[in-house]
Amino acid sequence: MDIISQLITLPGTVIVDVRTPAEFSAGHVAKSVNIPLPDLSNHLNEFKEMKYIIFCCASGVRSLKASQLLKQHNIGCYDGGTWVNIDKFLNN
Repeated sequence: MDIISQLITLPGTVIVDVRTPAEFSAGHVAKSVNIPLPDLSNHLNEFKEMKYIIFCCASGVRSLKASQLLKQHNIGCYDGGTWVNIDKFLNN
């Protein structure tokens, strides 16, 4: 998680929440974007343009799957685990 805490505040870092829109609307990291896990493959070209990508979700399972998917397409990214942990990094 050390790399996450370093990247999270860098310019060009995008936090992508892969939960459903309903979950996202119930609470999320400020300035994060919501792209549900099933929709990720539709956004591969956008991801290729991003400098640093950190995925988050509710429990860490979907963020891991998201990071594995992008890595299969040679897109650098990080699994940030739960959105609550990411939120803690930003607010400390």
